[in-house]
Amino acid sequence: MLCAAPALAAEPTTAPSGPAADPVQQTQATSTLETVDVQGRRVRREPNSPQFTADVVDTPRAVTVIPQQIIEQTGATSLQDLLRTSPGITFGAGEGGQPLADRPFIRGQASANNVFLDGIRDTGGQQREVFALEQVEVIKGPDSVYSGRGSGGGSINLSTKRPRLEQFTTMSLGAGTDGYLRGTVDWNAPLTETGALRINLMGAQGDVPGRNAVDYDKWGVLVSAGIGLGTDTHLIGSYYHLTSNQMPDYGIPLFTKIGVRTTESGILDVPYDSFYGLTARDYLVGETDAFTLDFQHRVSDAITIRNVTRYSENLNDYVVTNPGDGGNITNNGVALINGVYWMKRGLKSRWNPTKTLSNVTDIFGTVSWAGLTHSYDVGVEISRERNNNASWTITTLSGSTCPAPLTGFDCTPLYNPNPSDPWTGTIVRGVTSTNLAETTGLYAFDSIAIGERWIVNLGVRYDDYSVTGADVTGTIAAPVPTPRNGSWDFVNYQAGVVYKPSRNSSIYASYSTSSTPPTIAAGDQNTGSGVGTGNLVNVLLEPEDTTSYEIGGKLSLFHQQLLLSAAAFKLTRENAQVQISTGVYAQVGEVEVQGIELGASGNITPKWQVFGGYTYMDSELVRGAFNGINQGDPLANTPEHTFSLFSTYNVTDRFSAGGGVYYVSKSFGGNQGGAGGGTNRIFAPEYTRVDLFASYDVTDRATLQLNVQNAADERYIIRTNGVHHADVAPARSATLALNMRF
Repeated sequence: MLCAAPALAAEPTTAPSGPAADPVQQTQATSTLETVDVQGRRVRREPNSPQFTADVVDTPRAVTVIPQQIIEQTGATSLQDLLRTSPGITFGAGEGGQPLADRPFIRGQASANNVFLDGIRDTGGQQREVFALEQVEVIKGPDSVYSGRGSGGGSINLSTKRPRLEQFTTMSLGAGTDGYLRGTVDWNAPLTETGALRINLMGAQGDVPGRNAVDYDKWGVLVSAGIGLGTDTHLIGSYYHLTSNQMPDYGIPLFTKIGVRTTESGILDVPYDSFYGLTARDYLVGETDAFTLDFQHRVSDAITIRNVTRYSENLNDYVVTNPGDGGNITNNGVALINGVYWMKRGLKSRWNPTKTLSNVTDIFGTVSWAGLTHSYDVGVEISRERNNNASWTITTLSGSTCPAPLTGFDCTPLYNPNPSDPWTGTIVRGVTSTNLAETTGLYAFDSIAIGERWIVNLGVRYDDYSVTGADVTGTIAAPVPTPRNGSWDFVNYQAGVVYKPSRNSSIYASYSTSSTPPTIAAGDQNTGSGVGTGNLVNVLLEPEDTTSYEIGGKLSLFHQQLLLSAAAFKLTRENAQVQISTGVYAQVGEVEVQGIELGASGNITPKWQVFGGYTYMDSELVRGAFNGINQGDPLANTPEHTFSLFSTYNVTDRFSAGGGVYYVSKSFGGNQGGAGGGTNRIFAPEYTRVDLFASYDVTDRATLQLNVQNAADERYIIRTNGVHHADVAPARSATLALNMRF
């Protein structure tokens, strides 16, 4: 049951008096893992939400805070890149409710619906960037008391950069192998004594190392302005935009294409650079626009009022070749002709725009009452999320002809696919299904200090959640809508007790719960109906329930420069929706995940920093076996062992070197039978990946940074859905960036 993931809780030091620091010091990067503001002062690294009524070291649950320095030093350019530094988190393959979007799994639970941006749910299918982030906060375990409806594994909060009352500019220009080019600018300027403007820009392009024909280009901007900064009342407004264009990649097929198992893992033994898509047809476009207003007024130490409003629009639009969906050798989708396997390309597509309006109000502070100190937060969340979903009808007019007995076009040799095969045709959007999800949540938190040794941490949240809409079939000229609606209300809790042997250490035990409505039972975005196929067409299920017990401890060492953590956890998800016979679903499933997690983050010496940890997870399907899935099977995307360690050492005043080691044991594919032959027949084998890092200060204002990702060129499978395909990890790459500070 252990899970206090690496987290940082460095105490601030007093800023020196006198004039502002030299601009050279106005950078986020330092020789330690502490965050440093533009005046060169150390600042606390804690979750930004007022719902955290205690410091990380005194919070009785696992919380990982990934700081900006780790984002920069690891060379991460996406959320998936970054989260590999936090053990116990994996990513699912492109299937289910959010194909071709971020699909994190936390403690074995799909958590794509539990990603937040500055404390507000970040809706819509997205592949997220990191250029505008100050830090990333990961909460492990059931946390509906924080986040409302969602999966029971945990949540991820992305904290964006905010305007500051200092003048500074940082720039990064990078180039590398596989056509890699990337540039970022972070410019901040005070406009008045209490007002400032900050602009972040990013542009990037490149190929995916080791994958034939897979490339990308993207650009983004974050503009934020604030007034009243550094006073009791401030208002910050921001606009964020990201556009991403790329060649979508559904990896390589499984042995089920030919009916002969060619590897122990069940993944077909094709070359790892094999790409089955068509560059003339396939595409993936992602767009995000978000407007945010953050108002805060401090009345006194006892009362601060914060209100955040966000309107966002997201688009996830793609046509992708799925090498597992074109049929197999038993249904004429693959043919063996003169010793060569030929296959028909399968297709998946989606047009999914999402519009969300959210408002969150918090009242928080610290009060003394009845001889006890209460750090509290009470709040309300109101949100409306509109999802549209449609598929594209793809008609092939000409292309690569299929040899007999296969018919038509879109065929390619299974072991030697050609992504440049000719193709002409039409792509027409089909009928659109629409749903509106509405949430009202009320919550309260309190950390009660009892003397100097004990803290009791309590939280409760009530949610009223409903979905209305229509699933539409037929044609655009003659649509056939089927109304869908569902409504649920649920209450979730957390309770924890912390004992402090010293000011910088804690031992804790906690209990928490989570509720997952059936519209997001897979942990993805709303499906819009709360129903599905079979008997679910007319049956509305209840939310799944997840509970967790956790014990652990945290210890700050070396003047709070290094935080060690350890925890044990046991998570149980009950009331899970499972298929009990053909076309019949019932809430009789139960899964269990238990394990331990160790973490270290900070500085062992002034020159040596570390960030990483180890997680062991023992997962099991306790009840709900059907069609090749056996009771006792481990869960999908839940490897037993994950280990990560990123470390750097300042060899001289100007030169630093280090790198990262990441190990993941074998991980099984999706929890379903059918074509995959059962959960445990297909798995991604274990792998160890090594990254290298080096930086050299050319001048006081310019640094060269070298990153070599996957330095040993380990060819491995990063994930598989267990039924259709497996995703190949990027091969070795190297990038060199010039980072400048003004």
